[in-house]
Amino acid sequence: MVGDEDNAKDIVQETMVAVWQKIGMIKSAVAYRSWVYRIVLNKCYDQLRRSKNNPEFPADDKTWKHLSEIISGVNPIPFEKEDSARILDILTNRLSPYQKAVFILSEIEEMSHDEIAEITGMTKTIIKANLYHARKKISEMVEKYLK
Repeated sequence: MVGDEDNAKDIVQETMVAVWQKIGMIKSAVAYRSWVYRIVLNKCYDQLRRSKNNPEFPADDKTWKHLSEIISGVNPIPFEKEDSARILDILTNRLSPYQKAVFILSEIEEMSHDEIAEITGMTKTIIKANLYHARKKISEMVEKYLK
């Protein structure tokens, strides 16, 4: 979600501190899962807002060429975990934080719209709209660089 392993580790650590401090407030396992996701998501939003003022170097043409070769099968090599993370970061870096969150929760975490609504506080209609726009933007980026 934040595109940087060190920042992600910091978010996990901050989340665990928050969970430890307020664990007594949770009444059920189902509520716990959504609550933890919500904490993580809010911390990711905070990090994305902070990094917006200091954007990372965007993917260059060489990176896009390599990505398009992999996707099109011209240079088929097995994905490493780091490659998958880098590709996901490249494809989602132009999405809004909400689109990115909905896309990752839906497509990567394979959550239902009900689960995403519970975690994000968004309505199903807003989730569907954000997911539609995220998929459209990603599709446009991939098509542009596959040509």
